[in-house]
Amino acid sequence: MSTPHVVVVMGVAGTGKTTIGPLLADALGVPYAEGDDFHPPANIAKMSAGTPLDDDDRWPWLDAIGQWAHGRAGLGGVVSSSALKRAYRDRLRAEAPDAVFLHLTGDRALIERRMADRKGHFMPTALLDSQFATLQPLQADEAGVSVDVSGTPEEITDRAVAALRRLAN
Repeated sequence: MSTPHVVVVMGVAGTGKTTIGPLLADALGVPYAEGDDFHPPANIAKMSAGTPLDDDDRWPWLDAIGQWAHGRAGLGGVVSSSALKRAYRDRLRAEAPDAVFLHLTGDRALIERRMADRKGHFMPTALLDSQFATLQPLQADEAGVSVDVSGTPEEITDRAVAALRRLAN
């Protein structure tokens, strides 16, 4: 399956955006961009210190992701971004109107376990509560699908591809 759309892999920290994103891009035959790479150093320092980002921190980051997505319009691509609030997704769509969202969802305990097991990531598990408090799930008028993150990365990716296929039909 190939798509001319850019798929934004979204969800709270620890849902597997960085794992599923490249697998999904490979399955779709399009490039992948890691959303964390678009953060300015000040954002990474703030999160590393256990301080949640505020909207003023997020706008330039979202604009940079949106510009990448805009550059892939009609060509397809996969990019990760937490995109927790509707306003953040609207900001991304302002740059890339045809973007489609893949919301990775899951049980909080599972996500916390996965966060605790990962090495070398700047996002501490202490910020998970703020992520869930901020999360506004996809709404009916937003192009996208939700996929549960239980199972292996390959199983999650297979479910994502199937859900995106159904969305395209």
